[in-house]
Amino acid sequence: MGWPFNPRQSPWASIDKPKGGWRLFQWVSPAFLLGGFSLALFAILYEIDFILAGIGESKKRSAFEQYFDFDPSTITDALSSIGEAIAAVFGIVVTVVSIIVQLAASRYPGIPRMFVRDRVNLSVMGFYLVCCICGVWMAFALRSDFVPRFGIIAMLALTTLGFLLMPPYFGYVFWFLEPENIIDRIRMRAIEISSTGLRLKQMDDEFDRLQSETLATIEELTDITTNSIVGKDKIIASMAVDAIRDFCLDYLKRKQEVPGDSVWFRIGQSLRSNPDFVAMDPESLQKLEERKHWVEWKAMRQYLAIYNESLVGMRDINYLIAIDTRYIGDAAIQYNDDELIRLVFRFMNSYLRAALNARDVRTAYNVLNQYRIFLESLLRSGRDGLVLEGVRYMVYYGHLSYDIKIGFVTETVAYDIGMLCQYAHEIASNAEAGILQALLDLDRPLRSMQQEAALLGIRKAQVKLGAYYLFKQEQAMALTIAQDVAQEAEHRLAQVRAALEETTSKDFWEIIDRGRNFDYMPSEHRSMLKAFLKVVYELKNKNSKNN
Repeated sequence: MGWPFNPRQSPWASIDKPKGGWRLFQWVSPAFLLGGFSLALFAILYEIDFILAGIGESKKRSAFEQYFDFDPSTITDALSSIGEAIAAVFGIVVTVVSIIVQLAASRYPGIPRMFVRDRVNLSVMGFYLVCCICGVWMAFALRSDFVPRFGIIAMLALTTLGFLLMPPYFGYVFWFLEPENIIDRIRMRAIEISSTGLRLKQMDDEFDRLQSETLATIEELTDITTNSIVGKDKIIASMAVDAIRDFCLDYLKRKQEVPGDSVWFRIGQSLRSNPDFVAMDPESLQKLEERKHWVEWKAMRQYLAIYNESLVGMRDINYLIAIDTRYIGDAAIQYNDDELIRLVFRFMNSYLRAALNARDVRTAYNVLNQYRIFLESLLRSGRDGLVLEGVRYMVYYGHLSYDIKIGFVTETVAYDIGMLCQYAHEIASNAEAGILQALLDLDRPLRSMQQEAALLGIRKAQVKLGAYYLFKQEQAMALTIAQDVAQEAEHRLAQVRAALEETTSKDFWEIIDRGRNFDYMPSEHRSMLKAFLKVVYELKNKNSKNN
């Protein structure tokens, strides 16, 4: 595991980590300062007493020589007290650390196992234990005619070091148990285990153990997140969610370095008995194995569980999960893994479904923002088929929200698809025509007055796009949109025009992550609004005459 100090943070709160220095400084510095001060104080006091007593003048020796001239008849009690002192220190350390670890374990169940596995903790406990044993044996080494001078000096040094280690070690324990470091340590262990698994050559007991431990570490991060959500601790919950993302990104990178037929991608017995896998249809399980995505599936499955847990109660975690899922999708684009992209679609769709079922408009709004950004990344990569697949999913949830009368979500879908269409035009994507058709398919007949706002939002998105195409001198595309918009009632078209003309500020009057008002049009696009609506009205009059 390596030296366990976090390079971003000092375990000794009062000392900053030296830039570029070895992290052992964080132990040596407090011990050196305390030890040096104690030694200097003792030396000064002892020298004063030595001078006042006049021992040096009578025996012609220095204070240093006098101190280490041990007398067998008087050193016995002092020697036994050394062993008692180091044992007392050991007891204090064990008691304090046990209490702290137990308190932390009530919140993070894996702490005791993590603590006893840490090299620094084992080394410190081992040091105190060795000092205690040496102290006991040294007490019986003294004779009336023999003083183990070197052993006594060594025990003095070890006992002094034992005292000096207490402050930095307590600092280390508090640092060790900080939530950020616990989460980071779990993530690093997950990376270590999965990296070892990727190098396996055969399916054996080690294979099952590594797969099982990989699942356990991911689930441990999930437990930390859900406990933090219950405790309303958003910071820790966010750290754990990001740790799952970082693990996935690191895993995907390492995954590219191993052959595709690695045994690690097979689903072993430990996976088949896991609750997240045991309920899966055998065919779905087989496809998961063939596509080599069981780790990614498990990680995002945990995301979905956290997402459902935090719905309504802690929406910021929902948004973070959508962002981190998009990052996994971006990595899939980078590594040309189209099946993983589709898996990201499935989880994004599940997020939207859960938000709509909970009627959580804000969460659906934020998830759609990440969905659109992800599709823009796909557009840049030239995966037109996958872009159109994602747009179809967005249209589906736009229709669903329209039917259950959550109009703002439908309006958001229309806005996002319109933005995608503009972006596709700017980069000359072949998916542009398909995206435009999806936007035109989004509107539906009005069946309830509660759907009025949704239909109005869809028409505004279409009109905005039509004006954009006129500005770009794409008359054919603008005409296609105008033919669809011409079917709308005149009073609704008047409302669309008024809303778009009145909105001159890009920024919404509330704080939003998108940073843009749905009804806002750049001035150059707004200048074409009147011309576009003129074409719409001409088509509308023509249709009415034909009818």
